[in-house]
Amino acid sequence: MPIARTVDAAPPRHVLAAAASGVTRFIAAEGGDAERVLERAGVPAERIADPLLPLDLGAYCAMMELAAADTGDANFGLRFGQQFEPEQLGLIGHIALAAPTLGAALDAFAGLFPFHQQVTETCFARNGDTLRLEYRILDGRIVERRQDAELTMGMFANVLRRCLGRDWAPDEVQFEHPQPGDTREHRQAFAAPARFGQRSNALLFRCRDLERPMPGRDPAAFVALREELRRVAGSTGALGFIDRVRGEVRSRLSSGYPHVDQIAAALGLARWTLQRRLAEHGCSYAGLVEDVRRELATRYLAERHLPVGDIAGLLGYSELSAFTRAFLRWFGVAPTQARRRQDAPL
Repeated sequence: MPIARTVDAAPPRHVLAAAASGVTRFIAAEGGDAERVLERAGVPAERIADPLLPLDLGAYCAMMELAAADTGDANFGLRFGQQFEPEQLGLIGHIALAAPTLGAALDAFAGLFPFHQQVTETCFARNGDTLRLEYRILDGRIVERRQDAELTMGMFANVLRRCLGRDWAPDEVQFEHPQPGDTREHRQAFAAPARFGQRSNALLFRCRDLERPMPGRDPAAFVALREELRRVAGSTGALGFIDRVRGEVRSRLSSGYPHVDQIAAALGLARWTLQRRLAEHGCSYAGLVEDVRRELATRYLAERHLPVGDIAGLLGYSELSAFTRAFLRWFGVAPTQARRRQDAPL
């Protein structure tokens, strides 16, 4: 009997509109056309005005990428995040500010952020003397997300700066996207080394002040605001099975080919269960990895500063020749030839 194939419905995934507070003014200040950006992204301008309304997360990320292109500022998200104060984040920001201590603020912020922004994984953890505040989007459908990552790390840093002072800096900031052509502004913004092509986005720091009181601590508000965020958001969202697998594959590619056992463990499944469910969706694990690689290859090739050899590494190929063969199979040309065609005048 043939296996019945199922199709993943694309469940909605939202971010509260507070995450876009002030974005139209910022686009205009950077010389862009906010109305054009929002229209192209599919973000209704009237929804941005209410911080409690949900925006589609894919459209929100697209809006930030389009804003970078429209303003001609590749670091649009970085700059937007640096000036984004915790109050602008709406409920999740006020929760952090009302926490009794910095440690409680970071625990609550990480634990509740997926209500503010669905299908997101946020973690606050300790590894020896180092603390790590980590963030990534789980949805494999959202391919272009550099601007979101850079603005979110800026937002996170400003929560810490509210308690520890404006001069506070992490020991290191990490980003999952490839390294931009010029990283000086990143290092200046965080006053710390920046690493790219990582599994997730994160602030790494050492802090002995987790018991320091938050300046706006308010125990009653801290409790009430947490319940209000859960009520407004409703849930942390749901991902289609294929989209979650794609997201887990993407997060591991820069470390080499992601073994099926790694992905199964990340999803809490047995290997055979993962493979069976993929078959039910009409695909194989190897085919899905190839789809993710192909999609990212075209995106990374457009980053002119990235050597083709580096792109091969970011996609999990140990040898440039293996990437070249795969690219030829996908597109009929070598990656270097494809890049020359991109660079050719119309």
